[in-house]
Amino acid sequence: MRPPVHMARLKRRHHLVFLSFLACVLLPGLVSGFYLWTRAADQYASTVAFSVRKEEVSSAIELLGGITELSGSSSSDTDILYEFIQSQKLVSEIDAEIDLRGIWSKPQGDPIFAYEAPGTIEDLAAHWDRMVRIYYDSATSLIEVRALAFTPDDATAIAEAVYRRSSAMINALSDIAREDSLRYSREELDRSVELVKTARNAVTAFRNRNQMVDPTIDLQAQAGLLGNLQSQLAEALIEVDVLDETTRVGDPRMEQALRRVRVIEDRIESERRKMGIGDQAQQGQVYADLVGEYERLVVDREFAERSYTAALAAHDAAMAEAQRQSRYLAAHVLPTEAEKSQYPQRGMLLGLIMLFAFLIWGIAVLVVYSLKDRR
Repeated sequence: MRPPVHMARLKRRHHLVFLSFLACVLLPGLVSGFYLWTRAADQYASTVAFSVRKEEVSSAIELLGGITELSGSSSSDTDILYEFIQSQKLVSEIDAEIDLRGIWSKPQGDPIFAYEAPGTIEDLAAHWDRMVRIYYDSATSLIEVRALAFTPDDATAIAEAVYRRSSAMINALSDIAREDSLRYSREELDRSVELVKTARNAVTAFRNRNQMVDPTIDLQAQAGLLGNLQSQLAEALIEVDVLDETTRVGDPRMEQALRRVRVIEDRIESERRKMGIGDQAQQGQVYADLVGEYERLVVDREFAERSYTAALAAHDAAMAEAQRQSRYLAAHVLPTEAEKSQYPQRGMLLGLIMLFAFLIWGIAVLVVYSLKDRR
């Protein structure tokens, strides 16, 4: 028969575990609860939510060209704004505007949640991360900012300052984009104007140098003159043939008719040289060369004028774009004003503190027992 089992008795190690539980779990919980409910200052929250909108309304020139665009949000601008709200530069600007150091150092006897003024800008930026929470939805490009302070008015002032500075930053980005667009269009327009001036001056210099407005018109007139001379030559040759058959040798009329034929032939040869026809066409400047040079200058002028027209249209479109705000901050929730304190969330904070303290205590006890069992 087995001996009876004796009742378990508490040993020294059990007392040590219980004391460690009191010291590592209950005592921090009591201290934290005492601090949260007696010393921690009430905090008020103000919320503002907005998104960056990019206007894409088409201008009249774009509508005539069949190009239509819609308005929408710009994710890249929203990413920039998200980083800007967390930047030290924004913290410094808002501190200079509404005195963040003074706002967050108001509570007396609250060293954890209150800011210890004056501190450095790095200290203020670290406290900003604790008191200003930013929620960014990359899918919808919406940003929500929750600002905490120890009075409702201060919380609202911080949220309004964030909204104002964010709007100013987006407007600055829009101004930079518009100025770049205008600068490029102005440079292109100035270049096209110079091309037009150069081309027109070249045409004018050609006309002054050759004393003619349009060599193509002169060439047509020259061709008509040559045709007329050839008709007169044919008539003169017919007259010579007639005189040869009806007159005797030495008749002065024959000599006069032959002289007229030679004069007409010389004139035809001269006119043909002017037009670039015949064996002597390369001597001097002929009409073909003049017409070719003039046509080249006219083509250059027409190209410069078309370039100027396109550059002027682009500049007008850029001016129309500059007259409207292409990017702007659209707030779907304006800065709110709290009526009661919701922070710090004392119950949640106490529960988290005790949970982590219990987990640390439990892990430490398990480690101690495992080391003891290995001996």
